[in-house]
Amino acid sequence: MAIFEPKLMEGMAWKTWNSPAEQAKGLADAVADALREALIERGRALLVVSGGRSPAAFLEALSGALLDWSNVAVSLADERWVPESHPDSNAGLLRRHLFKGAAAKARFIGLYQPAASLEEAADKADQFLGELALPIDVLVLGMGDDGHTASLFPSSPGLVEALDPSSPRRCLPMWAPAVPHQRLTLTRAVLQNARVQLLAIQGEAKLATLSQALSDNDELRMPVSAFLRLPLSIHWCP
Repeated sequence: MAIFEPKLMEGMAWKTWNSPAEQAKGLADAVADALREALIERGRALLVVSGGRSPAAFLEALSGALLDWSNVAVSLADERWVPESHPDSNAGLLRRHLFKGAAAKARFIGLYQPAASLEEAADKADQFLGELALPIDVLVLGMGDDGHTASLFPSSPGLVEALDPSSPRRCLPMWAPAVPHQRLTLTRAVLQNARVQLLAIQGEAKLATLSQALSDNDELRMPVSAFLRLPLSIHWCP
């Protein structure tokens, strides 16, 4: 258990969970509550989640939430440029862990597009994402040890454009330092306006990264810094 909590902007929420299992359940409950509010207020809801390994338990928990899933649209904050059948596909992760039971009725708007190049795929995805009823109702982000979030990686070509809060683009190509390194990411301009924003992290190493990002506030060196402000709620567990 951490002996301290990072110094947050006034009004930002912080929640410490005792274990990854508790975090997954608590995060799923918070997301489900926010989706219900959106459904009551607007009759529809847009959920954007992150991929990777950590979200599987959260997605499993969320799949059992009692919601009008037929009026929920789901998309991804980022995607590996691989087909859904590939084991590294974030869309495949959602198919395995979220879209089952009643949650299978949700509408999925993916980022992956087959194309001759990553740049062409990003252009096609940008047009396809015009179907998103923005702003995002609920956004769940993760964070890497290098301070990246979504696929906004430090030193990646195009990062300045992706972090431009006034960019007209919804999706841009991005390069990760690890394989598979070709990525598609939603831009800051789309992500920053989400009505409910949550950041889920685990472990002391990521707590240290978060603390550094909060103190340095260097978005190009640690892109997660762009989102460390209201209305973010941070969920951490050891």
